[in-house]
Amino acid sequence: MTDCFEKLLELLGGICDLRAAEALLDWDQQVCLPAAAAEGRARQLAAISGVIHERSTSAALGRLLDQLEASCFADDSFEAALVRRCRMNFEKSRRVPAKLVAATALTTGEAHGAWLKAREANDYAILAPHLAKIIELKREYAALFKVKHPYDALLDNYEPGMTTAELKRVFTPLCREQTKLIKAAALPAGEPEPDFMVADYSSSKQLRISEMVVRAMRYDFTRGRMDLTEHPFTTTLGPDDVRITTAVDRKLPVSCLLSTMHECGHALYEQGIDPICFHTPLADGASFGFHESQSRLWENQIGRSTAFWRWLYPYFKKAFPRQLSGVSQKRFLRTINSVRRTFVRTEADEATYNLHIMVRYELEVALFDGKIEAADLVTEWNRRMKKYLGIVPPDDRQGVLQDIHWPLGDFGYFPTYALGNLLAAQIFDAAKKAMPQLERSIARGEFAPLVDFLRENIHQYGARYTGTELLKHLTGSSRIDINPYLEYLRKNYLPNA
Repeated sequence: MTDCFEKLLELLGGICDLRAAEALLDWDQQVCLPAAAAEGRARQLAAISGVIHERSTSAALGRLLDQLEASCFADDSFEAALVRRCRMNFEKSRRVPAKLVAATALTTGEAHGAWLKAREANDYAILAPHLAKIIELKREYAALFKVKHPYDALLDNYEPGMTTAELKRVFTPLCREQTKLIKAAALPAGEPEPDFMVADYSSSKQLRISEMVVRAMRYDFTRGRMDLTEHPFTTTLGPDDVRITTAVDRKLPVSCLLSTMHECGHALYEQGIDPICFHTPLADGASFGFHESQSRLWENQIGRSTAFWRWLYPYFKKAFPRQLSGVSQKRFLRTINSVRRTFVRTEADEATYNLHIMVRYELEVALFDGKIEAADLVTEWNRRMKKYLGIVPPDDRQGVLQDIHWPLGDFGYFPTYALGNLLAAQIFDAAKKAMPQLERSIARGEFAPLVDFLRENIHQYGARYTGTELLKHLTGSSRIDINPYLEYLRKNYLPNA
């Protein structure tokens, strides 16, 4: 290994350590920060983001990349992959003024506290001025890049190479077919839930079951931890510190479980990356869509499956004997997988979930087209909920205030959830072909075969390969295909189709 490459690793290691410190500040902000400390935390995040930006765009880094690009690394080598990734990040970062980076960090830090207050008061007006500032900053950011649509610049931060035009190609038929499916499969509006679905389920018992499941999924608690937060997330503070968070609702018996499985899917990806990638930008997912494919696969293809509940239901019923008295496993599973038009994305069934994403995706595109402003979001949100799901949120908390992404400035993130659903179906099909006995293993609570498959084919590579390259390796095609996902939904929700 050349001296030049050693210098690159040293420089990148320092940047990664700073990013870990930034992530820890963010984790603390979302998990246990005192309410009065929000303004101070925003300043701290702005300060550290400025230092990271300065080092990520330094002339020294640029010179190292210039020298290393002339080296004779094999195209499929770790060294070549790292230089390519660093060049991509460097060219993108150097376009962005340091003042814009600091202003964005400060504004989003303040917006997080405003979002918490707005949710508590059930009043979007508290968040609106903060969101207006964030949107303006993101428009300023998008204008720095030569793209066909301003939204493309934001998408690229989460799904490199993805464009608004390509999303339209994928989402238009997907939305059309899922809308048809919901009309055929959804329960009538207003149909009450069975009594056992609105009973009181102990928070501590829900958490114990969730922890049991993620341990079975091989989440390594010696390299991570699980905490409670308002909006669940996963964060990586280092190769041996990958943390998950979850939330509990006593009136939603599987919400905590599925949310925890979702976040554990992210964490397994991070914990499974080849150590050679540690302390470099390659210690990451191939894309956010691929990362979401891992979380959605565990949450849905596993967590909502008959095989999974053959294993878990006896434990679940033992924990909640009064609530589930006389409720068979078959009835329980049919109920938690029923198709209902609901207000909250994170509680949506998998048949309606992508339509929740369409609401957000359309609003984001309209914001960066300049067709709507932050002040219009409640009206426009409710209009699209009516269009896609036939329901209108009764209040802001169940509507435009439900997600943390926009206060964090994560415009362009939401489409990756839908892309993750599509990728999860393609990946799970590949896993079943490779392991004909997979469902039997799941029914015994043995998840090691699936974890090993994902580690071998996806996790270990981190960001060494693009999402397109990984998809081709797994399926033989580099294009996202909506059909495996639609077939999966039809099989589960239209058994006579």
